[in-house]
Amino acid sequence: MNIRILSVIPPMTQLNTPYPSTAYLTGFLRSRHIDAVQEDLALALVLRLLSRDGLASLCEAAAKHPALGFFSEQYERYAATVERVVAFLQGRDPSLAFRIAGRNFLPEGPRFDSLDVYIDEDGGDPLGWAFGALGVQDRARHFATLYLNDLADVLREAVDPRFEFVRYAESIADSQASFEPLARALAAPENLIDTTLRELTLAAIAKHQPTLVLLSTPFPGNVYGALRIAQTIKAHAPSITIALGGGYVNTELRELAEPRLFDFVDYVTLDDGEAPLLALIEHLQGRRPKENLVRCFVRDLGKVRYINHAEPDIPFAETGTPTWDGLPLDRYLSVLDMLNPMHRLWSDGRWNKLTVAHGCYWKKCSFCDVSLDYISRFEALAASQLVDRIEAVIAETGQTGFHFVDEAAPPKALRALAEELIKRKLAISWWGNIRFEKSFTPELCELLAESGCIAVSGGLEVASDRLLKLMQKGVSVEQVARVAHAFSDAGILVHAYLMYGFPTQTVQDTVDALEYVRQLFAAGCIQSGFFHRFACTVHSPVGLDPKAFGVKLKPLPAGGFAKNDVGFIDPTGVDHAVLGKALEKAIYNYMHGIGLDEDVRRWFSGKVPRTTVPRHFIERALQSIRIP
Repeated sequence: MNIRILSVIPPMTQLNTPYPSTAYLTGFLRSRHIDAVQEDLALALVLRLLSRDGLASLCEAAAKHPALGFFSEQYERYAATVERVVAFLQGRDPSLAFRIAGRNFLPEGPRFDSLDVYIDEDGGDPLGWAFGALGVQDRARHFATLYLNDLADVLREAVDPRFEFVRYAESIADSQASFEPLARALAAPENLIDTTLRELTLAAIAKHQPTLVLLSTPFPGNVYGALRIAQTIKAHAPSITIALGGGYVNTELRELAEPRLFDFVDYVTLDDGEAPLLALIEHLQGRRPKENLVRCFVRDLGKVRYINHAEPDIPFAETGTPTWDGLPLDRYLSVLDMLNPMHRLWSDGRWNKLTVAHGCYWKKCSFCDVSLDYISRFEALAASQLVDRIEAVIAETGQTGFHFVDEAAPPKALRALAEELIKRKLAISWWGNIRFEKSFTPELCELLAESGCIAVSGGLEVASDRLLKLMQKGVSVEQVARVAHAFSDAGILVHAYLMYGFPTQTVQDTVDALEYVRQLFAAGCIQSGFFHRFACTVHSPVGLDPKAFGVKLKPLPAGGFAKNDVGFIDPTGVDHAVLGKALEKAIYNYMHGIGLDEDVRRWFSGKVPRTTVPRHFIERALQSIRIP
């Protein structure tokens, strides 16, 4: 039996660059001489909706909603500009920036109200502080992004309240013990978005004629779209085999017992896809019995069964070079939601995504899923082989920007990478995730900058030495400050991942953590940050041994579908939801240089204690650095 494999990115991931899972799988399969192609139906859906024809259909739906008067009244202007704006954000029509920046070309809906906060006292340029006199392209890209966000709001109000450009229908898949919310949504009549996705799916099937379709679901916000695609294939081409995998499956469906999922897909695979895929292909070709499938759920006689024939995984060095062949790299949209120069990297620019190593070399953090394969199995890659892959990707894509998507890239590996890049005189721009450990000396940071490093992101989490120790982060606030400052001194932007609501975290801990963060921004150690609330997962050290962290787990809800997040009872009784709003407000302002000299208590709506952190703690930590 001849096998032709189509790997699909379902809605939604991100607008500016393809999610790398299909590129990895396609590259691996081709390295084994297997006929493999790929499609990004997430991008295709957005481009179809954001077209003149797409807006015509949207206008009909919006006419029934009085709150969307701004769109209906200016529909002709939206229809006349939408495809030009998309082309501009794709980099295909840069001269349009001058018209967009002039504020008289685009219709402006409610999203443009956010610009009012930037108007200066003299009535001058509202965004002059961010872009300066010459920032026409960036100014225009920000306005164009607000324009797209207005259209997304119209889609949400008129067509589907679950619609997002990044997380589509996330709530009906995220930590849902029951399949029922997804089943109801998939049984509902198609709306405009569903109909469009069905048409795109049928076109992709007709174009590629696959025998096996791989649906990659890295996030909960991909699941609904993936199953709508599967539903279409089952209805129109039932002979095609469908397999589901990806990060969502690997974390949330490890105890899958819901047979209804197999009305849509035939196989569900766990962890790295290479070994399960090879086994599945051999099975479909009649060369391997079903009992010898690898890390695979199937439905037999109405019940879900897990099959895992013991076989070694494919070594990371033998997984091949990812390929983006077949993906429309000139059609991704570089949007500018956040004006902060570091924060924008996630949505602005098309980055070739690679990994320096497989898994995490630290794998101790108590909030992380360290028991799962994608973190626990660490495999490094020789710098020469990694740079060979980089050169191959550049030759294919013509683009030299790289985002290394490791859990935490090892300092030793990054040093070797930098030296190899410099040795080959290979000019690239790159950024990635690291741990703020002392191995990142000023000398190493300078070397990384010389090799093309433009930014790093890393977990400071809760800026509290007590909680960092409980988390087993292996760093202190003082050490983070010194390492982050070394990166900043080398001209490398620094983003800090921050957390609140960790077990036993008190209000005092939260206030103190925000004071540390304020000082880090004020000292120029970090340029960007993001607070997210701690979520306990069943695969993390907290979930596996809650007593060690002073909490008690709540029973998991009944159901045979997703199991990942688990509720817990914290004896401190702190209302972290209220504190979280203050933290988000503070970090947003700090990223724009606002409020860095003010008492952190100003951000909290209720009364909170004064910080116990010395006001010049970070400054003194930096002064103590001994420079040889």
